Amino acid sequence: MNFLEWMAVLGVLLLILALASAFLRWLPITTSLIYLGFGVLIGQLGIGLWEMEFLHIAGWMEHLTEVAVLVSLFVSGLKLRMPLRHPAWKSAYVLAGPVMLACIGGVTLLCHYVFGLSWGVAVLIGAILAPTDPVLASLVQVNDARDSDRLRYGLSGEAGFNDGTAFPFVVFGLMLIAQGQLEADWVGEWALHRLLWAVPAGLLIGFLLGKLVGRVAIYLRARHTDTAMSPNDSLALALIALAYVGAELAGAWGFLAVFAAGLGLRHAEIAAADDSATPSEELINDAVPHLAEGRLAPRALSLDDRQLGQPRVAAGVLMGDVLAFGGQLERSLEVLLVTMLGVLVSVHWDWRAVPLGLALFLLIRPLSVLLLMPRRYLDRGQCLTAGWFGIRGIGSLYYLSYAVTHGLLPDEAQTIIGLVLSVVALSIVLHGLSTQPLLRRYERSRGAAD
Repeated sequence: MNFLEWMAVLGVLLLILALASAFLRWLPITTSLIYLGFGVLIGQLGIGLWEMEFLHIAGWMEHLTEVAVLVSLFVSGLKLRMPLRHPAWKSAYVLAGPVMLACIGGVTLLCHYVFGLSWGVAVLIGAILAPTDPVLASLVQVNDARDSDRLRYGLSGEAGFNDGTAFPFVVFGLMLIAQGQLEADWVGEWALHRLLWAVPAGLLIGFLLGKLVGRVAIYLRARHTDTAMSPNDSLALALIALAYVGAELAGAWGFLAVFAAGLGLRHAEIAAADDSATPSEELINDAVPHLAEGRLAPRALSLDDRQLGQPRVAAGVLMGDVLAFGGQLERSLEVLLVTMLGVLVSVHWDWRAVPLGLALFLLIRPLSVLLLMPRRYLDRGQCLTAGWFGIRGIGSLYYLSYAVTHGLLPDEAQTIIGLVLSVVALSIVLHGLSTQPLLRRYERSRGAAD
């Protein structure tokens, strides 16, 4: 499929989504399921318009999925406004730590003892499928910066943390495949550099950079009253790039740094708002009349100069612009990548993914959450819901691309590609059909409890 044909396919899909958006909102399915179905339709199982092998595109697929995950992680960090010691965070720490490790262990044992895969390949598959995806799980995450629901907050924090904390175990799986067995030397070096240093260093670098850049940007915008015309989307992209590069140069995890940069930028907004419980972006329309139009067309600012000079107004405009820009970019990349997944799964479907995926979705993750999550963080109903909403997606595609381009043998690569792509596609189908009905049920139960 050449570039012109691909542009035609993408244009048709986006046009259908734009014209049918009002209708699609009423369907009990997620838009990701529609993208996946469209990819299958134009792929080998459908009309055969586009066929491709994952091995042929793994190099640029790695970078494309990496960008999508980075944008989503940054936006996820911006939405989490509670103090880091707030009880709402505690479920996120458990989900991204013990629960993720239990999921890696459960998938590893299943792949080794049921499918007969080597320990290295089994660990690698477990690590690739462990993260809850920050892109496709957006529906079950916090609605906005004011949302403090512990289930939503936990899932949002998990999606932010474990796309970085799963990376050390992807590397561990690759090292185990290369070494063939566990040895104290390389295991100790992996633990020291990939865990004890890379995880906290990535979080610290990103948070400090995000908070520093945020405070400087808010100060300059307030001082010069240029809030309405500032290129806040450029600031977001710059912060993502600098956090990622800075962490990688320091030997830390760039994914964690970008997530933490979003958190740091949000904490700069909190400081500008004098620790107000109301996010600054919610006050913009009331504080500065017609500011939205002012960003689209020049206007006389004389009546609003005093308001534009307030740090909280500057912070509100900054956060509103960055969230809108990040959300739009995130959705565009989701359309592209999930459509590609539909094409790829037509070629690489592996029926072993059905028992593996069902075991992960219905047994391994739910049991891990029920057994490891303290009831003071999430009640039983919330644990069951969190156990089901372990959505796999773009993050797993990135780790798969990374693994394929970092030393896997062809036979190992084909096995891992088939299982991972098929499990991710199965996750999009099952979670796409169940997310909205279960969320409505959850919201009703919360409302009744309140």
